[in-house]
Amino acid sequence: MAATIRRRLQRGAASTAVAALVLAALTASQAPGAAEAAGARKQKPAPPADTPIDGGSAYFTDRPPLHRPAPPRDTHGRGQGTPLGTGPAEAGLPATVLAAYKKAASAVGASDPGCRLPWQLLAGIGKVESGQARGGAVDAEGTTLQPILGPQLNGHGFARITDTDGGRYDGDLTHDRAVGPMQFIPSTWSNGGLDGTGWGADGNGDGKKDPNNVFDAALAAGRYLCAGGRDLSDQDDLDRAILGYNNSEDYLRTVLSWYTFYRHGTHEVPDGRGVLPVHRGDAGTSGGDRTGSAHHDHASGTQGRKPGKDGSGTGKPGKGRPNQPGKPGGSGTGDTPGGTGTPKPKPTPEKPAPESPTGPARLTALERVGDKDLSATAGTEFAASPRVRAKDAAGKAVAGAPVRFDLPASTGARFPGDATTVTVTTDKDGLATAPTLRAGDKAGAFTIRATAVGRTAPAVAFGATVKAKPAPKADKLARTSDKELTATAGQAFAEDAVEIEATYQGKIAAGAAVTATMVTDDPKKPVENDKGPYFKDPEATGDDKDEPVRTLTGLTTDADGLLKLPKIYTDMHAGTFLLRLTTADGAVLTVKLKVAAPAGS
Repeated sequence: MAATIRRRLQRGAASTAVAALVLAALTASQAPGAAEAAGARKQKPAPPADTPIDGGSAYFTDRPPLHRPAPPRDTHGRGQGTPLGTGPAEAGLPATVLAAYKKAASAVGASDPGCRLPWQLLAGIGKVESGQARGGAVDAEGTTLQPILGPQLNGHGFARITDTDGGRYDGDLTHDRAVGPMQFIPSTWSNGGLDGTGWGADGNGDGKKDPNNVFDAALAAGRYLCAGGRDLSDQDDLDRAILGYNNSEDYLRTVLSWYTFYRHGTHEVPDGRGVLPVHRGDAGTSGGDRTGSAHHDHASGTQGRKPGKDGSGTGKPGKGRPNQPGKPGGSGTGDTPGGTGTPKPKPTPEKPAPESPTGPARLTALERVGDKDLSATAGTEFAASPRVRAKDAAGKAVAGAPVRFDLPASTGARFPGDATTVTVTTDKDGLATAPTLRAGDKAGAFTIRATAVGRTAPAVAFGATVKAKPAPKADKLARTSDKELTATAGQAFAEDAVEIEATYQGKIAAGAAVTATMVTDDPKKPVENDKGPYFKDPEATGDDKDEPVRTLTGLTTDADGLLKLPKIYTDMHAGTFLLRLTTADGAVLTVKLKVAAPAGS
């Protein structure tokens, strides 16, 4: 699929027929001069280097109906745009998804007019990659209501891409997964662009680049398709752009069939009412919660059908089987435009077909492993992680099942990468263990939930407690200066006149609590003095802000174990006074404060 493949595809008779059929349809509908401009190009750009979109994830293989849609009558005064009305079900595009495609094509057209990106191409890819975001299951901002994740790219039937984002986008800490309506892998989204900053884009102007948002994903896909100076009115450039998404002739034919279908007419349907495709490109898909999909593995060569000798595909064109999609330009009996014969009608399902009762589809229950609740001290890692076992109806372990662990938003605890949600695939023993969990700084209790992705098995809850961090200890206090502390009665001592250092067993005591009290000089029982030097309450206001305060609590040493006392004031009493500093661990430091009488008194 990806552009990591560095060879020119040797197209055979089937590919030539595809190109001729689709190019004829495109040329008839393009602006005057487009064909001439395409023909004048002498050098065709290759796909951008090292920038695969979904790393060999999965795609829908459904083809459009044989009969192309006629645009429904516009009853809302919309003119020549995409009307809102009735028409063939497969021609209906969810409103928000359709708006995202059109907005992306307009934005790319403004920044790169030579590319000639049609929004119908984005729609064709969106159909194949995610079924138009699961039939338009997005919120008002265009973000998918549930994550759309491809299978784990662990090299088993797909490309092998170890985790590149710390689970930030796909919730997987071991391997990457394709994410969102246009199925970007995290590394491509964040750092796979030509300038090294990634293909991620902000298509809805909210200041974020989110692959789960259809506006952002559509704009990113449009820029990728146009990269390298492509002109998509040129058939070779169009093919290369699509093959950059998935280096498969089957994928190319499927996208082109939807692209051509949409160019002959579409209509808008409410979000969530789009037709969901069901046929997958690879029966071996597992591990993701993407609604039906299975990409071919460009890295391992695993595809839905065996490649021909020329590397293009799939056997000879035009030999479609009954009730199976035909090939454009072929002579089979499928339902793809260009086929011949009498196609059998194919019902349009409203929901994806259920998975076969093998692998993760057998999962009926999650079982908690370990009875003890989890606990940790604030700011530290939990010693144990939540763990569950996936089982089928017979009580046997289920391997390869995705399990999602969720933290409540209110807690400060986080998985690696500051994530609150991670997805883990069960191992050969059916076990899924969450990654190391770190407690936040706030003490309290919360619940961790484990759910089987895409299955109806009851969730499993884990209790977790964060204990308050014990107060740092300090068994010794000392001044950092031996300079005599003096002031004149009625005036204040110098700013930060008293600085102390706290240690515990000879080491710096950071965060140690210290109490400062102005005391009498009674050696047997010093008590708080009612005259002489004093502090002011920093939180007092009005008439109270100048009231003397002779005991301060809540003082703490900094990261270096140092503490500078607040400014010390004096009343009109002269003499030598004592400042006593103490800690809960028995450290005591007495500081002398000398107050001189005013001159001439």
